Amino acid sequence: MKVAYVQPFSGISGDMTLGALVDLGFGRDELAALPAALGLEGVTIEFHDVRRGVFRAQQVEVRCAAKQPHRHLHHVRAILEGGALPAPVVERAVAVFTRLAEAEAEVHGEPVEKVHFHEVGAADAIVDIAGACLGFHRLGVEAIYVAPIVVGSGTVESAHGTLPVPAPATARLLAGVPVDFTPLEGERTTPTGAALAVTLASGFGPPPPFRLLAQGVGAGGRDPKDRANVLRIVLGDTAGEVSRRTIAVVETTLDDASPQTVAHVAQRLLELGARDAFVTPVLMKKGRPGVTLTALCDPGRVDDVAALLFRETTAIGLRVRHEERFELARSEARVRLPEGEVRLKVVTLPDGSLRARPEHESLAELARASGANLEALAARALAAWDATQG
Repeated sequence: MKVAYVQPFSGISGDMTLGALVDLGFGRDELAALPAALGLEGVTIEFHDVRRGVFRAQQVEVRCAAKQPHRHLHHVRAILEGGALPAPVVERAVAVFTRLAEAEAEVHGEPVEKVHFHEVGAADAIVDIAGACLGFHRLGVEAIYVAPIVVGSGTVESAHGTLPVPAPATARLLAGVPVDFTPLEGERTTPTGAALAVTLASGFGPPPPFRLLAQGVGAGGRDPKDRANVLRIVLGDTAGEVSRRTIAVVETTLDDASPQTVAHVAQRLLELGARDAFVTPVLMKKGRPGVTLTALCDPGRVDDVAALLFRETTAIGLRVRHEERFELARSEARVRLPEGEVRLKVVTLPDGSLRARPEHESLAELARASGANLEALAARALAAWDATQG
């Protein structure tokens, strides 16, 4: 599994992320063509090799020939969905902007659909976010880990006037995330950078053991003297390794929820981004039968999971704990049978060997469409995959 370790020891912004990804090998030509692919007229991208302190770094500048309109979330979504981008890139970019909108809505006390994006709705922010998602995709990154995020100090000027650092939306985005308040000069983490980090991260803190492949360094626009204004992204491969991550366990026990509601909420948790959601029967006080509804999620998603549970169930309290999780590297394979295509989940064992299992939903869909026996399809799909392994 390809892993990226993001080190925001001097903060993180959209342009710094783009610079680091370009330094890692994300193609300049494809990034330069991105504004046109998104239908953003008068927008160009410039690349500069610069020095920040002791670092040679790549600086990416997005230039806009005209003043940008104030956009709402639906405007940005339409731009992203109308562009010629891979579906996973669009999905991640929309998720980043949605997190931004939710943070701005909470800060200003207004509905998400009424939030004006101001600076982060401008063309440069759209290119930063879509470009970062595209860069990670092109580099084949399957998991992103983020070190504690340096936020800076002092104040910053914005469309809302003078704001403390971190800006209110940035602070809201970083809730539940390890941050570093070392008093460096100025704003070091922008709302765009914070939204990218918390939305795309698989975990916060050290990554699993990996074979180091490359490093990329992206430069910010300013060159302060207190610390090099750069973001480093280290690329690695965990093939054959058992990875470890910190995961949040959020659970609540219910004795007055219908089975239909519990099933609905478990599915909604998965749609929200929980890594797993399951239900355990329990016997509660006074002999009442009930269920414990448990969600496993990344630490940065705890607030979202909690909000959903409070909104969709009768829970009046939740339990949250952080646990260490061991994982085998996973990938997807596809085989073709006479009845159609079957997806398989492939894991890499510590000795480097592979183990595959057909995906149930893929088998079930094919069984319904063809009338074939599901177990027979599973056996034939696995035999077809085995044949590809020599």
